[in-house]
Amino acid sequence: MKKILIGFIAIILAVTMVFLGYKTGELIQQNAPEKAESKVSDSTSSADQNEGGNAETVKAPVTATVINIGDIIIHDRIFKDAPQDGDNFDFSDFFKVADSRFKAADYAVANLEVTLAGPTPGKAYNGYSGYPAFNSPDCLLDYIKAAGFDMLLTANNHSYDTRLAGLIRTVQKVKESGLDFIGTKETEADHTYLVKDINGIKIGMTCFTYETKSAADGRKSLNGNVLASEAQNLINSFDYNEIDKFYKNAEEIIAQMKNDGADAVVFYMHWGEEYQLKPNSWQKNIAQKLCNLGVDVIVGGHPHVLQPVSLLHAEGSDRTTVCAYSLGNAISNQRRELISSKPTGHTEDGAIFTYTFTKMPDGTTALTSVDLVPTWVDKYSVGGKARYTMYPIDNAEAVNSYGLSAATVSKLSESYARSKAIVAEGLTECQKALGCEIRFKD
Repeated sequence: MKKILIGFIAIILAVTMVFLGYKTGELIQQNAPEKAESKVSDSTSSADQNEGGNAETVKAPVTATVINIGDIIIHDRIFKDAPQDGDNFDFSDFFKVADSRFKAADYAVANLEVTLAGPTPGKAYNGYSGYPAFNSPDCLLDYIKAAGFDMLLTANNHSYDTRLAGLIRTVQKVKESGLDFIGTKETEADHTYLVKDINGIKIGMTCFTYETKSAADGRKSLNGNVLASEAQNLINSFDYNEIDKFYKNAEEIIAQMKNDGADAVVFYMHWGEEYQLKPNSWQKNIAQKLCNLGVDVIVGGHPHVLQPVSLLHAEGSDRTTVCAYSLGNAISNQRRELISSKPTGHTEDGAIFTYTFTKMPDGTTALTSVDLVPTWVDKYSVGGKARYTMYPIDNAEAVNSYGLSAATVSKLSESYARSKAIVAEGLTECQKALGCEIRFKD
């Protein structure tokens, strides 16, 4: 009897132990954290699965490539000879050869060196006009946008050619077109700079132009035109004779860009002397100061000829800046036979300048590539009327790829040689320093 009782008790204890073990395991399972699921987003790449079956994820670097061209200047001959239907002038020839490059880039920038004051004559202009008071048809913006451009630089020495009304209307029309812009404003509340998110990289960009001699009352002047009091703060400008004010302003803008999350900083400068193939001391000194302040890339315009590309070294640090002093003319009627001070053809030359920033998974961003493709503006006749087309020249052999006449191919070859002589040395130094592909190997 005693043995039977002991056996019965043993069975009860065994059942109890099993029950308690089950409940304990259930309790542990309920309080254990759930296993995180591995996810791979568009910005990550999956590695081989580890032994536990979880996929490791690694963020991939991202890049932002910005393409730039020089001055778009619509002289009288250009719009007067263009096919016209009412107020629509046909400028489709301008970029018909190069537009695929602009559309392929992440972001494309051009210098708009005209105003858009409208067809009605004003005090300073007689409807549409070229030099010395540039006033172009509004439809110019349509062709620029259709060619693939995203942003216009609007601060230059011709920004005030059609005075306050033209200055403001130009900004209004650019806004209506949907294009970004930097350099001028409609109101003082408008942006002085732009921090543009391109593929997840925030690039801070601003544009400045030089002033001419100020008025006796201290008001600013552009191209000898004294700005109205209402326009004093509507154009990003600097005075060579009070350059420290510009440096202070630039430093403040850079700080504001950084505060707005800028990963990189680019300054577009309208500066220098017309038709000079080398930067002057002012350009060099300003570029060095901007380099010291932390600007990554400087792109210049105004001389209407191509100028060198240089690698600048910041004083007191190992930082570098790439500076393209002038990209020359993108579209203009400045032909060698018309420019007595520069009858060499350099005013027909320009460049497509490209820079690329790369952002690493840890958030650091660096300039990783620059490139420059020479361009030449072809002026030709259709039905007795002048037409203008910009031709990129990637290398010496590219001149034969467009199916042009022997005479035109010869001009393309001459243009390529002129441009290469100016930019090859500096561009090669920049490309070697960045470790990117070298353009001028021949």
